[in-house]
Amino acid sequence: MLVDKRQFLAVLSSTIGAISDGMHYGWSSPFIPLLEREDSHIKIVHSDISWLESIYMIGGLAGLPVTIYSVDKLGRKASILLAAAFSFLAWILIGFANNVIYLYVARFIVGLTGDVAFVAAPMYIAEIADQSVRGFLAGVIYVMMLIGILVVYSVGPFAPFYVCSIIGSVFVTIQLVTFPFMPDSPYYLLQNNKPEKAKKHLLRLRSDEDVDKELEEITVAVQRQKNEKGRPQDLIISKSNRKALFIMLILNAAQHFGGISVILMNLHSILKEAESEYISFEIAGIIFSVSMLVAATIADFMVDKFGRKGLLVTSSLSTGLCLFVLAMYFTLKNQGVDVKNFSWIPIAIVILYAAVFKFGLGIVPIVMTAELFPTKVKAMGMTLADFSYLFFGLISVELYQWLADEYYIDFPFYLFAAASVITALFSWWYIPETKGKTLEEIQFILKGLPLPEDVTSGRTESGRFRTFDELSPKNLQG
Repeated sequence: MLVDKRQFLAVLSSTIGAISDGMHYGWSSPFIPLLEREDSHIKIVHSDISWLESIYMIGGLAGLPVTIYSVDKLGRKASILLAAAFSFLAWILIGFANNVIYLYVARFIVGLTGDVAFVAAPMYIAEIADQSVRGFLAGVIYVMMLIGILVVYSVGPFAPFYVCSIIGSVFVTIQLVTFPFMPDSPYYLLQNNKPEKAKKHLLRLRSDEDVDKELEEITVAVQRQKNEKGRPQDLIISKSNRKALFIMLILNAAQHFGGISVILMNLHSILKEAESEYISFEIAGIIFSVSMLVAATIADFMVDKFGRKGLLVTSSLSTGLCLFVLAMYFTLKNQGVDVKNFSWIPIAIVILYAAVFKFGLGIVPIVMTAELFPTKVKAMGMTLADFSYLFFGLISVELYQWLADEYYIDFPFYLFAAASVITALFSWWYIPETKGKTLEEIQFILKGLPLPEDVTSGRTESGRFRTFDELSPKNLQG
């Protein structure tokens, strides 16, 4: 797989801030135990623990209107830079915090800006990348986020409180300095009637100096999709948009009901409850994040070779098995069974879980999010998908805390295991394979139309671009 270095540099610059986002995402797991200590410089009570996790998701939900406006009106690049600037502000608040209120404000801000970044960056990547490597490049943002989780797990428990703020600020600063010089999305520029500028930026993204054919293909795609109505209700009225939205709702729910947010935000307390005597839970957390990073990196290279469906099905089944074994361990422990000789199992299982989850279920959804929606409703569709990600994340975290308090820690893991198996069945039965398809071809697949190569022209005799409805088999035959 050959990746144009120009595209790779643009993707690298657009996603390096995701390292900071990953640090924020995993921040509560190592830092809440530190804040609970008697010698902590910030005093918290028990209710603060749940709120410090939940307010991150609540901030993301609050950012939805900002996201919809930003990616369409300000553009993909400007939205990414805006999110980076606010992330920098949040690190300053955390680094200088001497009261839990500062942490609440910072967590809310990064939830909001993370929402913007994780819609704008995948859109940007999908629109600048060659179709042959789009899956790989789209997965880079998740790899960056996992690097951030590894950093916060490795540094947080062992360094002074403010050190992670310095590290996070450095990554965001690099993005703020480098990304303004990267090319813009040709799709976005054509949407805003800037064809000359679109060609100029496309040339900066391709090693081949002859981009006229590709520019014409993008122009056809943009113009055809402009002819499609872009009202919010069209996400439901249009069969293809409805299918895309349904797929993303299920996949985003599946990630959280596969336990990822619960485990990331509570890993240290879960392993502490397991009472393993083999390695400390701090070290286990580092191994866990390394396992996620390695698996996601491998999956990122494989997603364009083996496809999306295979990775999703395999990952979901393996995730369900890991969660079931973890639940069984805690059940036996809670029933008084001596599990001392088997206390290595939860550590081994969460490390294996990290690998199998990120091998597919943890990376494919973000790749497909930027692929499934047509240009006209992409901002709305991706924002609703992101809303579902945050909403189900909040529900899963709150549900875990409630079930663990009411029953025991094993109960939610049984629930998450069952949800993972259901996800595998759904992926196999309902989700189309998008490997190697252009964004335009994916729209034809969702609509059940012949692929563009089967259609002689995207234009009518008068020169107007045909809509998807006009390209239906029935109308073509007529």
